[in-house]
Amino acid sequence: MKSVQEKSRLFPGHLEKDIERNDFPVAKGEDVIGRLAVTRLQKGDTLPDIARHFSLGTTAISAANPEVDVWVPEAGERIMLPLSFILPDTPRKGIVVNLATMRLFQYKGDGKSLAVSTYPVGVGTAERPTPIGQTRVARKATRPTWYVPASIAADHRKKGDILPAKVPPGPENPLGEYALYLSKSGYLIHGTNKPASVGLKATNGCMRLYPESVKLLYKDTPVNTPVAIVNQPYLIGQRDGVLYMEAHTPLEDSGAVELEKIYAKLRDIEKKSTQTLDWKKVKKVQTEARGIPVPIFEMRQGSEKEAAKPIKVAHPGTLYGRPEIPDLKLDAWYVLAADVRDEIDALRIAAIINHQGPQIPARVLSKSHSYRVIAGPFNDINEAKDAAKRLKIDLDIDGILIEPVKKG
Repeated sequence: MKSVQEKSRLFPGHLEKDIERNDFPVAKGEDVIGRLAVTRLQKGDTLPDIARHFSLGTTAISAANPEVDVWVPEAGERIMLPLSFILPDTPRKGIVVNLATMRLFQYKGDGKSLAVSTYPVGVGTAERPTPIGQTRVARKATRPTWYVPASIAADHRKKGDILPAKVPPGPENPLGEYALYLSKSGYLIHGTNKPASVGLKATNGCMRLYPESVKLLYKDTPVNTPVAIVNQPYLIGQRDGVLYMEAHTPLEDSGAVELEKIYAKLRDIEKKSTQTLDWKKVKKVQTEARGIPVPIFEMRQGSEKEAAKPIKVAHPGTLYGRPEIPDLKLDAWYVLAADVRDEIDALRIAAIINHQGPQIPARVLSKSHSYRVIAGPFNDINEAKDAAKRLKIDLDIDGILIEPVKKG
């Protein structure tokens, strides 16, 4: 059978139904895996939904498509799927997490036959960053109980959200269904009940994966697997005789140091070569920080550059994990979340609410000269009150309860 790459070269106008997003062979002496792709959006798509379906993070897909509205993109818009990655500059064993790219790499095999599985991750915020360094998987658990740290409980109390001492398994548990506890106390690689936060700096220091990703990682990761956590916003690597550069927006206060490291490597490559690097192109890649491997240097004459060209992927019939909105019910409770004049603003608010975790279903209803964002349906007043409370705590939205329509 021909590979996706071979078929795309033979039929450049052909739409592929799918593209590999997680599992790749690692050729000896090469550093770039995967393939860039493009697809066209359909009505109702959001970038987080496209990102999850193709195992990308929200920041990654947004950076690759900086002109596209994250929550209300235009139907028919062509977007890049950044499914090509330069491997971090680390020993290729165990698990490696690059905080700057918000991506996890799990190496399998040995020097003779090496493969890698890769997944997007959510990482720590600036206030509670994920620590850099070496650790290991100390233990694993399915359907873990979350014992709420005192610092997190205190933060939630300030918002009026009183957390219990522990949260049992279930939809309210932020650890999801699978957890890998690291030897660095208090830090985990785990699932999540907030999938739209994968690929964002949104955690208290742990690393969270999509539920479908952590299930695979959990199965493939033995206890004592080494875990290296690095911060490499600028990456260089070669494939098929071409040198690529990939740039991401650096984490706080790390940009200048990391940039000097990569420039030193590039100067060394140029010194050993008979050719001159295109430094203007290097600067452009660094400044744009789109997270896409860009060819910057031909390591040998006649190098194959075809792999840098994206392939076309058909829009999936169904986007995996896309939030579903239940039908309207007259006998249900609702919450009025917003009443605005602009339809795009209303659609954006509804999309953001729909992607809370656990999901709060929301839709837009037009009324006279305005657009109302309605959250629900809810079975009773307590469910509606809980949703209104979450809207206030998570999004600073002051919701108004809407009672069921009385019969007769």
